[in-house]
Amino acid sequence: MGDPTRGLVAKAHIYYHTSHYLSVFHPAAPVCCSSRYGLALLSSFGFFVVYSLRVNLSVAMVDMLNNTHQDSLNHSRSVCPPHANPARPKHNHTASVYNWDSETQGWILGSFFYGYILTQIPGGYLAGRFGPKWLMGLGILGTVLFTLLTPVAADLGASYLIAVRVLEGIGEGVTFPAMYTMWAAWAPPLERSRLLTISYIGAQLGTVIALPLSGEICFYLDWTYVFYVFGAVGLVWFVLWTFLVFDSPNTHPRISERERVYITNSLKNELSTSAGFIPWRAIVTSTPLWAIVVAHFSYNWTFYTLLTLLPTYMNNILGFSIQQNGMLSALPYVGCAVMAVLSGQLADYLRETCLYRTVNVRKSFSIVGMIGPAVFLVAAGYTGCNYTLAVTFLTISSSLGGVSASGFNINHLDIAPSYAGILLGITNTFATIPGMVGPVIARALTTNNTIEEWQTVFYIAAAINLFGATVYTIFGRGTVQPWAVHASSSHGD
Repeated sequence: MGDPTRGLVAKAHIYYHTSHYLSVFHPAAPVCCSSRYGLALLSSFGFFVVYSLRVNLSVAMVDMLNNTHQDSLNHSRSVCPPHANPARPKHNHTASVYNWDSETQGWILGSFFYGYILTQIPGGYLAGRFGPKWLMGLGILGTVLFTLLTPVAADLGASYLIAVRVLEGIGEGVTFPAMYTMWAAWAPPLERSRLLTISYIGAQLGTVIALPLSGEICFYLDWTYVFYVFGAVGLVWFVLWTFLVFDSPNTHPRISERERVYITNSLKNELSTSAGFIPWRAIVTSTPLWAIVVAHFSYNWTFYTLLTLLPTYMNNILGFSIQQNGMLSALPYVGCAVMAVLSGQLADYLRETCLYRTVNVRKSFSIVGMIGPAVFLVAAGYTGCNYTLAVTFLTISSSLGGVSASGFNINHLDIAPSYAGILLGITNTFATIPGMVGPVIARALTTNNTIEEWQTVFYIAAAINLFGATVYTIFGRGTVQPWAVHASSSHGD
């Protein structure tokens, strides 16, 4: 008797060609005013809220501390000559301030990730079981409500604030798995890169806008309004999400018939009808999945290192006060957002028009999006006090990272669309670990804040990126895996 998986693999290839047949004889529904692109924009708004709520505390923390003994630290000498900043008048703020030591501050800033890592895999499972719309909506709503309670928690004590941040992380942990499950039902295969990059650009924009805007809110009002303003924006998003978004094209009351037919026909050979059955053993032993895990972990090591330590590097080495140069801290994320959207357009063009194989597109974009940042990150460590060149290299490094948005980052939908939320939950669980340990290790290596110490930090991040790109290039795949193709003829690649 032959290997039973051989038939499933053959079937997967048949379905792959069938999906191309369908894309030719069922032309794409218009983009303008379409429900799928409306979903992309609303989910992008949702991720804007998610990331603005994630990073605003790091800016507000500056004003939350009793700075009577901190001024000397804030103006301590940097390695490079400090850059003069125009003096700004002090406003009379009435918000409370706290005497938290550096260890307590570290726990407060890092506590989010301890909640975030807990709900990645459960989020993927629950989205498949109960539907992604309400899981994502209620997850972000919970984060918004706890954000609004942040000033009260801070007044009660650091432990209460840490608990609130953990609960915020629990709420946000379900968002990415839920959205991947949503896109499994909404994104035609040849539009995946486009739709997902539009969707996830909101995360970059949340960082770009929240960093400088939080600083301005702290300056003109006080730190409590950082949480009230972004919390109110989150409530607006939840209302829009509740009334305008639906789990699938078939349950959307206002979608055009042409678009509904286009989406369902393009996906009918990909989605499993056995929603209750999850092949856990096959999932956790899947080599292509572990290739994504390694790539995701590696990429996030560099991303979180920059996200949490770039202000420190620019202040302690380059002599910039990041609170007074908010746009400089946002530049890398602007570049990342732009490159993510452009790469999404290019990736789908290469697959749809040039007929490049999906696996080749995913691997090529991953190589550029991981090795490129590694090269420029290391180069930034050798710019000395040439701050223009340093900021340029750091921005290029982060921008090239955006290319990976059309690489390994959405490969879950290629190899197992029916279980994309669960797969994203698994990879994001591992990819959250760098956010918990990477900055801690980096700070331990930079106790003296010398350029040489920071070069070591950059080398480690670059080496991890290079390793992840290599593993993904060798073991990554671009077609639906046999374990995601059930024996029934209604499933496939």
